[in-house]
Amino acid sequence: MLIRTEQTPNPSTRKFLPDQTVMEAGTRDFPDAESAKASPLASALFESGMVEGVFFGRDFVSVTATPGLSWTDLEPLVVETLLDHFVSGAPLFTPGSAAGIHIADDVGMDDDPADADIIEQIKELIETRVRPAVAQDGGDIVYRGYKDGRLYLAMQGACAGCPSSAITLKRGIEGLIKHYVPEVESVEAV
Repeated sequence: MLIRTEQTPNPSTRKFLPDQTVMEAGTRDFPDAESAKASPLASALFESGMVEGVFFGRDFVSVTATPGLSWTDLEPLVVETLLDHFVSGAPLFTPGSAAGIHIADDVGMDDDPADADIIEQIKELIETRVRPAVAQDGGDIVYRGYKDGRLYLAMQGACAGCPSSAITLKRGIEGLIKHYVPEVESVEAV
């Protein structure tokens, strides 16, 4: 089995591609060791003490290193852990627990029913144009709400904490969404 490694715009995060499906549907973010208890693979990565975050996409795993750590030290350990997991056929989530169940994160904070058409347009753009582009960089973006012309989005995986994510959000995503949905006045990260 071959696991390819790609750099992401976030220097702290690498994207690992095991050449097979990681998650059949959706994504899953593990921002800390506590949340990783739902997954034997995520837990094993956190056990090294050198990992600050793990993110599962459809065909990749993004891993964020602890601050100040060199990828020269961490990358071989991550590749070994991923190989062990995928070659053994171990489950991605802990069997028999509800911890592996992931409900879609696109529920708005307090969306006004009067904005339903706007929100539908926003979600369609995020799903078809934004999420595929962000996934190429090892992350995801999730709708969190729309109110009074402000769109709230959450960055996950390699995008969370990335130095260039604010620029991507403001110049790229905000521009795209404002072009197609003029009711959106600004896009904010949450």
